Amino acid sequence: MATGFIGIYTFELLIPESHSLKEKRMILRSVKAQLTNRVACSIAEVDHHDVWQRSRLTLACVAREAGEAERLLDTAERWLLTQGFELISHERELVSLDD
Repeated sequence: MATGFIGIYTFELLIPESHSLKEKRMILRSVKAQLTNRVACSIAEVDHHDVWQRSRLTLACVAREAGEAERLLDTAERWLLTQGFELISHERELVSLDD
């Protein structure tokens, strides 16, 4: 019996409305807060720190069952798409804690 699952979602955003690193940080702070509240996840910017209109973030969530972890990742992805962000790329992975 599995002891839990980690859902990992890495995505790259294009943020055309950002015209400075300060604007980008403000937008990303809001994105991270919204996703944390909606999905109960941890999220961090992992690349493109010095680029104004682009960011790569990784989100991780933990669930008891694989289906629940997948549902949380689906929720995060749907929310991002409804916010008008352009997802340049995205990857998903589900890891069992028993592995």
